[in-house]
Amino acid sequence: MTRRFLHGFGVMVLALLPAIPVLAHHSVTAEFDSSKSFTVKATITKIEWVNPHIYMYADVKDDNGNVTNYSFEGGPPGNLRRSGILKTMFNVGDVVTIEAYIAKDGSRHLGLLHAIHSADGHQVFFGRAEDSEGKN
Repeated sequence: MTRRFLHGFGVMVLALLPAIPVLAHHSVTAEFDSSKSFTVKATITKIEWVNPHIYMYADVKDDNGNVTNYSFEGGPPGNLRRSGILKTMFNVGDVVTIEAYIAKDGSRHLGLLHAIHSADGHQVFFGRAEDSEGKN
């Protein structure tokens, strides 16, 4: 009986292992401060349209011409798609103005996407951190 129980318990543990990353999920308001934002003009260098959140990377030039790579986090791809935001709206090499919320931990080159403004005047709004709460 004990051996049978241990076998069943082991199978159950193995079946639940894939769910562990879900338990580690975090709130965007725990990482970003939606009361403080920043804006940068940047060139998109990489787009990762993956779960649980998309990431966009962009090079930003300072006044001296030095380039720094920034990372921007967005919402889940499914939520963005349902809101009308598609990966095909952005391309590596696009020069854009990005509005983002700052990271609470002081990371200088990290932000939560709020809006992207294209050179042609097209704008994409990602919402506020509070709007994403409970939807991640």
